[in-house]
Amino acid sequence: MNYKDFESCGLKRTLDMISGKWKPPILYFLFNNEEIRFNTLWRELPQISKKVLAEHLKQLEEDGLVSKREVDAFPIEVYYSLSKKGKSLGSILSALDAFGSD
Repeated sequence: MNYKDFESCGLKRTLDMISGKWKPPILYFLFNNEEIRFNTLWRELPQISKKVLAEHLKQLEEDGLVSKREVDAFPIEVYYSLSKKGKSLGSILSALDAFGSD
């Protein structure tokens, strides 16, 4: 295996989807909440800006890990939850948690 092979493997694609400073904590809160409003998630992560949170949620949504639901109200209510694909990360993230705890 060489670096070119790594660039196209599933491990690299998965790490690209979930890595970074804020994606793991975002996924953590989504795993522990059926559905969560944008502002609630933002309050749970006080050191993240709204802009960065919105960008990361958009990336997670584009990668198919997060679902977004908008309620037509004033102001518009936006809810986020894990998609079916996102929920399938549960065992992987639990294994990483166990590894990090050891």
